[in-house]
Amino acid sequence: MTVLAIDQGTSGTKAVVVSEDGDVLAIAETAVRPAYLAAGGVEQDPMELLGSVLEAGRSAVAQAGVPVSAVSLANQGETVLVWDPVTGRPLSQAVVWQDRRSDQLCRDKSESKSWVEQRTGLVLDPYFSAPKMQWLRQHATASGVVTTTDTWIVHYLTGEFVTDSATASRSLLTDLNTVAWDPQLLDLFELSAERMPAIVANDVVVGTTDVFGSGAAVGGLVVDQQAALLAERCFDAGTAKCTFGTGAFLLANTGTLPVRSAAGLASCVAWNVRGKTSYCVDGQAYTAASAIRWIQDLGLIESVRDLDSVAAHDSGGTYFVPALAGLAAPWWRPDATASFSGMTLSTDRSQLVAAVLEGLAAQTAELVSAVEGDLGAPLTRLRVDGGLTRSRRLMQATADLTQIPLDVYPSSHATALGAAACARLSLNPDLSLQDAVADWEPATTYEPRWSVDRAAEFRHHWRAAARAALPQEKSDD
Repeated sequence: MTVLAIDQGTSGTKAVVVSEDGDVLAIAETAVRPAYLAAGGVEQDPMELLGSVLEAGRSAVAQAGVPVSAVSLANQGETVLVWDPVTGRPLSQAVVWQDRRSDQLCRDKSESKSWVEQRTGLVLDPYFSAPKMQWLRQHATASGVVTTTDTWIVHYLTGEFVTDSATASRSLLTDLNTVAWDPQLLDLFELSAERMPAIVANDVVVGTTDVFGSGAAVGGLVVDQQAALLAERCFDAGTAKCTFGTGAFLLANTGTLPVRSAAGLASCVAWNVRGKTSYCVDGQAYTAASAIRWIQDLGLIESVRDLDSVAAHDSGGTYFVPALAGLAAPWWRPDATASFSGMTLSTDRSQLVAAVLEGLAAQTAELVSAVEGDLGAPLTRLRVDGGLTRSRRLMQATADLTQIPLDVYPSSHATALGAAACARLSLNPDLSLQDAVADWEPATTYEPRWSVDRAAEFRHHWRAAARAALPQEKSDD
């Protein structure tokens, strides 16, 4: 039961071939780079996305030298496009989850905000799929179908027209309790006439493909962040992980009953397997690795590998708010802007880099506090994964500011391994969720070094800087 797990992300596509025993046989990666446009636009070339899936997948299978039984796909979650269901040809660019151009559409629906949040578990915000889908219909074309990217890629592979329950739950178009398309929500976003894909569980085979060699089942479809939550064995309510990728995404399992967040988090499906739906709350920071790429482009560092060697031990009273693409949970202010504050003539490059890392850690700490509020109990540990976990400086700052230990996942392929587990569940109906996911021990654990008082003081000053990054609401005068 060898699986090709494809992690199609914002900055690239990773393909991992995993054996039946859970061993990684081959890895291939292909970079993609979003285009950052004026007015908050973020787009990707759909054919570049698809090409990266095919290139990485074929390369990984060739390296492994063995046929694969199944192909699974972990997707970006909220990135959407318009495409022709007959030819499969894209009819628009892919509008990325970071895109803010549908903000006014959300503002126009402000009277429905509370109702939408209660029905969907999500905040009425451009981050989620439906506003971007409506925006594309108004600004791109009325032809074809408008869906998340997973539906388009799976259609190319299999000819099927589907999405998974976790992805659908992040659309603002499904009822959180039933995980079904909601006619009233579709009407709100002027999508009632759209052909919507069938919603499937995360442990089913949806079709077959031969694009990676001999015929293989396609199954175990899942959102990338939920795949990582699964790989890190966050099976029980109250267990949580944070992925430090393009953004930072903190998910906590809330069990089999959906929770409506009182702290500004998203509540959505973690996974639907073996006939049972598990839920999670989700806090997002739009920029993490993308903030590091930004300071690299500015010349503060030459590469991400330089973070720990360049960053000062102390930022010298400089604070950074990483709102380069607005602030998500718990603020939900797409108009927020990034800022450095507290600088003097003595502030140097190393302190600016330190401030960026501490700013990312501080925003993660705010997400932890929000999650703890919804769970009604403190987190005792936080499992972490993603490329930025290689920065000891960032991980220590995160432990210091959250005041909880961080357990670093030992593989850089958490998302792909979670998708592979979903594929195994789709192929073997006798396999349990726990048995499908490998046990693991932390590669490193970071214990808090700062005192409670020091962490609280830093977070107090950082919150003040974050408030200052929020533009004042315009008056009617």
